[in-house]
Amino acid sequence: MKKFWAIFYARNIEFWRDKASLGWNFIMPFFLVTTIYFIFSDGQQYQYKVALYHSPTQIKDTQKLSFLSTKYIHFIQVDVLPDAIKKVKHHQYDLLIEIGSSYKYWINSSSPKSYILEKILLSDPPKQLTRQILKGGETNYIDWFIPGILGMNMMFSCLFGVGYTIVRYRKNQFLRRLKATPLTPFTFITAQVVSRLFIVSTVTSIIFFGCKLFINFKVEGSYLLLLLIMLLGAFCMISFGVMMAGRTKSEELAGGILNLVTWPMMLLSEIWFSLDGTPQWIQQLSQIFPLTHIIKAARAVMTEGSDFATISPHLITLTMMSIFFLIIGAYLFKWE
Repeated sequence: MKKFWAIFYARNIEFWRDKASLGWNFIMPFFLVTTIYFIFSDGQQYQYKVALYHSPTQIKDTQKLSFLSTKYIHFIQVDVLPDAIKKVKHHQYDLLIEIGSSYKYWINSSSPKSYILEKILLSDPPKQLTRQILKGGETNYIDWFIPGILGMNMMFSCLFGVGYTIVRYRKNQFLRRLKATPLTPFTFITAQVVSRLFIVSTVTSIIFFGCKLFINFKVEGSYLLLLLIMLLGAFCMISFGVMMAGRTKSEELAGGILNLVTWPMMLLSEIWFSLDGTPQWIQQLSQIFPLTHIIKAARAVMTEGSDFATISPHLITLTMMSIFFLIIGAYLFKWE
């Protein structure tokens, strides 16, 4: 344990003394969150979203519903009706229509967009049209955005804070000197992982509660569940960084590899925008990224008040990814 604590303490001191890295980890998330808050604080949104669900007893001829030919409305095919109903409740969809032997539609009674779209729908309604009313508060863009920006900050801090650091240690012969000590690779990697986990958890918590104090964004679910998501997600990202740095000895190559994996995650993990309405293969591709499961789980807890059972698939996936990354990282790791 003395060897472990020596590496753990040294890595923490190295991070806190690096003023540039420390400032970037704190200032960048606060800047992005504040900017997005002021841009979207007026709550104006100009795009209508209508979800379409085809029931198992659906009628193939959907042309009977003339509403589907209305211009300037974004129609989105959905496969899971309960999830779509939740999104109507939280103003993420403005209207939901079930197409089958009879037609049902869901609106949010507190949504102005639902009101307008219902008027358009009822101007030429199909036969056997049933109305369903939902009630729920609006999820503003800043409420939706917070989990994404915190997850992105965790991603950069974990991948570059561990992966890039280990490569730098290897390049300047620091690891070679450690090899001559009684320190084992397991102790070194464990200390690096725990140190970065402590740093990321501290920084993310400060940013979270700082933004909460300033903006007061929505948190419907359990804070303890959010803590679990943060710890498991950070551990998975750190394990991924250890795997990427297992044998790399060039900082330039390490930076290129890390950028190669971070940019797809930034685009496909729903940090900036939702993938609803995109091709199915893109949504399936996004599931291979740890950041996707971190953000989806945190967003479900914060905006929908989801419980442990609801987000357990994401937590199981993150656990399995962490084990896989650690095994591969331990196998590939070399001192020199």
